[in-house]
Amino acid sequence: MKEKRKETAPSQPVPWLKYCPLLVCAAALAAVFISLLTTERELLWKVQELNLHLDTPLFFRQQMVVPGGLLTWLGTWFTEYFYHPALGVSVLCGCWALLMWLTARAFRVPLKWAVLLLVPVALLLLTCVDMGYWIYYLKLRGHFFVATLGLCAACAQVWACRCLPPGGWWKPLFILLSTLVVYPLTGAYALLAALLMALQAVSQAAGNRSSRLWPLVAAVLAVVAVPLLAYRLVFYQTSLGNMWVAALPVYSIVEDHNVYYLPYVLLAVSYILLALFAHRLCSGDVLKPLRWGAVNTLVLAVLAAGTCYGWYTDGNFHKELRMQQYMEEQDWEGLLSEAAVQPDEPTRAIVLMRNLALSRLGRQGDTMYHYRQGAKESNTPLPVNMSQVVGRNIYYYYGLPNYCYRWCLEDGVEFGWRAEQLKYMARCAIVNGETAVARKYLNLLKHTRYHAQWATQQERYLTDRQALSSDPHYSPILHLMDYEDKLSSDQSVVEQFLMHHFVQDYSTDTLFHEQSMNAALWMKDIQIFWPVFFQYAQEHTTTPMPLHYQEAAYLYGHLEQGVDISRMPFDPKVKQSYDDFMQAAANCNRMGMTEEQMKESLYDRFGKTFYYEYFLIRNQKLY
Repeated sequence: MKEKRKETAPSQPVPWLKYCPLLVCAAALAAVFISLLTTERELLWKVQELNLHLDTPLFFRQQMVVPGGLLTWLGTWFTEYFYHPALGVSVLCGCWALLMWLTARAFRVPLKWAVLLLVPVALLLLTCVDMGYWIYYLKLRGHFFVATLGLCAACAQVWACRCLPPGGWWKPLFILLSTLVVYPLTGAYALLAALLMALQAVSQAAGNRSSRLWPLVAAVLAVVAVPLLAYRLVFYQTSLGNMWVAALPVYSIVEDHNVYYLPYVLLAVSYILLALFAHRLCSGDVLKPLRWGAVNTLVLAVLAAGTCYGWYTDGNFHKELRMQQYMEEQDWEGLLSEAAVQPDEPTRAIVLMRNLALSRLGRQGDTMYHYRQGAKESNTPLPVNMSQVVGRNIYYYYGLPNYCYRWCLEDGVEFGWRAEQLKYMARCAIVNGETAVARKYLNLLKHTRYHAQWATQQERYLTDRQALSSDPHYSPILHLMDYEDKLSSDQSVVEQFLMHHFVQDYSTDTLFHEQSMNAALWMKDIQIFWPVFFQYAQEHTTTPMPLHYQEAAYLYGHLEQGVDISRMPFDPKVKQSYDDFMQAAANCNRMGMTEEQMKESLYDRFGKTFYYEYFLIRNQKLY
């Protein structure tokens, strides 16, 4: 008998394979979550410090006086959660997951093409991580969330429009009415939604020419007429030219920086392409499985490469942010640990914060030059000014609260009020004894989510000056305020003004004199140095003279013979290092080295001395 041939059932596709694109999207969001937490933790902290959301009806009404006000109100509310970085990033990634779901629903993106939904997420991520120093100058409130929320609203409009019955006047009428209602809430994103609804209706229409024409007419009418109508009737405080770009960031300081608009342009283009061609993705198997997998892989690779390329990763920028966070937490040792690792030339903001930490720990006169010196320009096309970056903080900690208050006030008017500014303005009022002013700012901060407890803790200092003078945070500041208060101008050059203040203003406080000595070394002026040095020496007869002050006195005594230094008790190490430096410098000169070559050659042996600072550190850029 012939054996029966075994029949094999046709191979069935593995059920879970169709969910692979969904798993890829989840993995991509997880990677974004981890990347933000590991590389941008200090940026997230600073963003919430430069944010302000008050739980008051007045604050809500203030946001709603411009188109897109609801987005900024929600954006500032969500930004508060960056106070706890993991929580804030979770909220942000959750918003992106919601946007992906709404996009898929609005444009009927099939599951097998879910990887395409990562395109807007990658572009939105870039709008957050490519800013750099824009965080100090950008006027759009709640920037990290505004675009995401605006696109969510736009996709919801498109989804609602798609669900309407085809033909007739339903869709053109919906385009007009929805834009009229939503535009005051979401600004330019409502106009984008009108365009997307029209394009989707046209691309999917299967009737006469009128069914394709009227949605376009309605969209054009909505985009042109609704902003004009809103300007005439509601938003007269907004300039007419800004009505079509409401709720979008403005990248302009002195001149326009148009390259930062590129992610927004690509976002609009990506959604326009979805509106025009997404329905074709549903028409059977467009590509064979192998080619489909290759296309998805290529999309992922392009998104990953583009995100890495556009991610702002300047080391000095992130170091400045970390040092500011340590300064806010009064962790001076942590700040110095951060300053000790300096592979690149530091900016002056880094140097100033580092010297502040050394002065608080009483080590500036001995170790000020043990850290890398420099004055590297900020890695950005923006005209960065230290007064916006860290100048107001520096003024406050060095006992100049009026100048701190002035810059907080000017920046608040120019760029919008922020929690950080209110906190410093409250501190300035506290140390100045201005109880009513301080209470005003503390009461405002009580309406925030995470700064209310800090505001409550500060209230005790409004009436208890003894507790204020003994507080480890306020006490050094009060000591440095022992000078004649007078009106002047810093000409927006923070460091230079600060150093001249310490050598020109009179004070009887020893802590002030310590800063006068450091300022005298910074100025490298022999005539200024000696009076400050002798005053310091008379007040510190029982403690050793700091090493760098000895080095400066020994050097200046040899450069000019106006002061007899033969009887001064210099440390033998100071004399030996001076002789060695002069001998090494003479050898370099005989070899014909340039100044830059001498800097590199002598740094290992003498980079920690004032001699090296005096002769080889020149032309430092101040800003």
